[in-house]
Amino acid sequence: MSYSGGGVMTPSKDSEGTLSRSKDLEDAVLAARGDVRAFARLYGGHSARIFNLARRMTTSESATDITQDIFLRAWEKLGTFRGEAAFGTWLHRLAVNVILARRAALRTEKGRLREDDGTLDSLPAKAGSADLKMDFERAIEVLPEGARVVFVLYDVEGYQHGEIAGMLGISSGTSKAQLHRARMILRRHLTR
Repeated sequence: MSYSGGGVMTPSKDSEGTLSRSKDLEDAVLAARGDVRAFARLYGGHSARIFNLARRMTTSESATDITQDIFLRAWEKLGTFRGEAAFGTWLHRLAVNVILARRAALRTEKGRLREDDGTLDSLPAKAGSADLKMDFERAIEVLPEGARVVFVLYDVEGYQHGEIAGMLGISSGTSKAQLHRARMILRRHLTR
């Protein structure tokens, strides 16, 4: 992600990782006081990770918009950052909350969540090929929403079932079942 100066932040190819914790803390304090340049540095240091999280938990099409929403919310909430945890940890938790809130709003808007296992069947898988990583990313994108969110939170982000249950308002058993479902669908897709 990069800041264009015109109020628009866009994904960039830079994958340099996050800034040092002390620099993040300094920039967070400055940004909380309204320093746009300090916030742009935070954005540049963390946007790729947040974009990847958004892409994995939602769809590629909405990941850029959600990333923008997350950083807008971060700008608004910087005053609540106390520096007890690393800025990246605080931002990651904020991102998960924004994504889950957006997911809940969409579910409410639609009236109910529709899950369709058949969408994976339309994706060509090339197990053992150089494109396996891309196949895996595409397979994650089309997992049913509940299974995708639990899979990403558990297997990619490292949350435990109890934490996921609390975040999503489901039981630990449901979290485990969704994870099992996601793994079975991915295994079926990637081994054919």
